[in-house]
Amino acid sequence: MCAPSVINVVHQDISRRHFLAALGASAATSVAAPAAGLAQEKPVRLGKGFRDVHDLTHTFSSRLPVFPAFKPMQIRQRFTIARDGFFANEITFDEHTGTHLDAPVHFIANGGSADRIAVDRLIAPLAVVSIQDRAAKDADTMVAVDDLLAWEKRYGRLPSGAFVAMHSGWDAHIGNADRFLNRDAKGTMHAPGFSEAAARFLVQERDIVGAGVDTLSLDAAAAQKFVAHLALLGAGKYGVELLANLARVPPAGATIIVGGPKHDGASGGPVRVLAVA
Repeated sequence: MCAPSVINVVHQDISRRHFLAALGASAATSVAAPAAGLAQEKPVRLGKGFRDVHDLTHTFSSRLPVFPAFKPMQIRQRFTIARDGFFANEITFDEHTGTHLDAPVHFIANGGSADRIAVDRLIAPLAVVSIQDRAAKDADTMVAVDDLLAWEKRYGRLPSGAFVAMHSGWDAHIGNADRFLNRDAKGTMHAPGFSEAAARFLVQERDIVGAGVDTLSLDAAAAQKFVAHLALLGAGKYGVELLANLARVPPAGATIIVGGPKHDGASGGPVRVLAVA
């Protein structure tokens, strides 16, 4: 099939229900008799159709900025078609590298690991809260409760089971690690995040599955303590950091799909994140 035909198919007004039904049918033979010890997940159903798919994931690369505690991912070619008859790479990385998920156990002793997150929590109504204008002037600005209330005043109360993403515009700096980390003369990093009050509001006053940022941390980079992490992960929610392309997604009405990591006992891991609208 030629490429234009594929593009036409992708841009059709596909029913989410039909999409998932087709997916389930194609996988029926593999799930009919699950291997011993494997959990059987309930099917996740989405209501209305969608036209647009947005990739909220940065390309996994050694050039991506990383939190100073971690090393950049490393990739090396191990096999070539010319020599071995097939091509394959070896990749080495810390769990919290690239666009990645934070599971509760990342900060909470005995918290849930990423492989135990229920799949119906990885598909959620997406609310994009923009603080881009403030962040352009103040790298230490944070999502405040007032930002969340202002979003609700315009778009309605946050949906039950929502995923709330901070759009600060910080992903525009992704190609320059020094600018992205934004260290001052003392080595302190400066980038936006969620305030403790906003994080607590989301878990105590609203029903969310998780929260995300287009920076390296749910907390503001200059924060002395991981207060937003503790509030969100301590309530059993998950985080996604280093999101991309949030400016392309409508503030309300989209659905986020998080391809969560599933290695045993994961504190997190790189994810492929899509938004459909």
